[in-house]
Amino acid sequence: MLPQWFNWKIVLTVIAILLVSGTIFYSQYVSGKIAREERKNVEAWVEAQRTILNSSDSASINLATKISTENTQIPIIETNERDSITGNYINLDTAEIRADKQYLSRKLAEFRRYNNKPIILVLKENPYTANKYYYGESVLLKEVQLYPIVQLVIVALFITIAILSLQTSYRSAQNQLWASMAKETAHQLGTPVSSLQGWVEILKEQESNAAIVPEIAKDVNRLLLVTDRFGKIGSEPVLEWKNPAEQVHHMMDYMKKRTGGSVDFYFDDSRIREIKILLSAPLFDWVLENLMKNALDAIEGNGKITITADKNEAYLLIDVTDTGKGIPKNLVSKVFRPGFTTKKRGWGLGLSLSKRIIEQYHKGKLFVKWSEPGKGTTFRIILPLQKQQPAG
Repeated sequence: MLPQWFNWKIVLTVIAILLVSGTIFYSQYVSGKIAREERKNVEAWVEAQRTILNSSDSASINLATKISTENTQIPIIETNERDSITGNYINLDTAEIRADKQYLSRKLAEFRRYNNKPIILVLKENPYTANKYYYGESVLLKEVQLYPIVQLVIVALFITIAILSLQTSYRSAQNQLWASMAKETAHQLGTPVSSLQGWVEILKEQESNAAIVPEIAKDVNRLLLVTDRFGKIGSEPVLEWKNPAEQVHHMMDYMKKRTGGSVDFYFDDSRIREIKILLSAPLFDWVLENLMKNALDAIEGNGKITITADKNEAYLLIDVTDTGKGIPKNLVSKVFRPGFTTKKRGWGLGLSLSKRIIEQYHKGKLFVKWSEPGKGTTFRIILPLQKQQPAG
């Protein structure tokens, strides 16, 4: 088992830094070695030019010619003693030179930056006449110098893919854990809830209980609904055509009966009374319940909860607004994280599950539209409007 201080992200980063650093140092060593070898090759090439110009020995000329023609990689430009380009060059793009009159001048300036000490071939001492040879980097040297950058990109991609894979694996494991816990909770609730249903039936037989039995039955049915919700976590929900206004009214009525008279509820459904959308009613009710419970916690038993609904051609918009304590700006981005809560009790899963229900199962959006400390908060639900298929 890994120690608590172990952090695989830091380990991967350190390994990447060591790999890239080692590669850079080694590449610099290799490129320096190649650069020194190339200067020796250019010096040998210049010496071969001297032999071709001055020697009368055919064997020496043949050898010098062979050395001269073997250089097919290192680009060289010849200038005179005044550093004027003579027009002689090798291993440069001839077509580019013909098309661009400034090409040789730019290349010469580049070669001077690379190596400002030309190799000089003295032709005459009096008057002084000489050729200067400036050379640039070969293709091989450029490739060696680019290698660390290429490796850095590859290592960065590897780390990114590794981190994303590990995060995906971790989220998948967490999702499976939560789904298993939810199903086990539903299983454990099943037996006592069934027992409570039996007791409710017994209580119905006594007329003196007529006033309380209906309310007890509602709460038992509520427990059945909660059990059903937990049992469905991890399974693909069935979406049915439902009127969202009816769902909001149903949940608002339920919450009203379980709060004091000091909380005002208001719902404007004038824009959505006649529409139907594809919903999983139990899960959508759960979202509404979570949002209203959060609103009740925010107003601390004294305030107003307003729900407004609107629609356009493509979407249904539902806003749940409270007049509570609001959410500080630094916490707005955290409220949907699993486990985040500012309350002393609870697991901090309500808003996280609500967001998943809306965005994953209903292809909508759930977010904090507005919040201001001391004034309140508005959560917005956005759901897509689909064209209802005719029955039959």
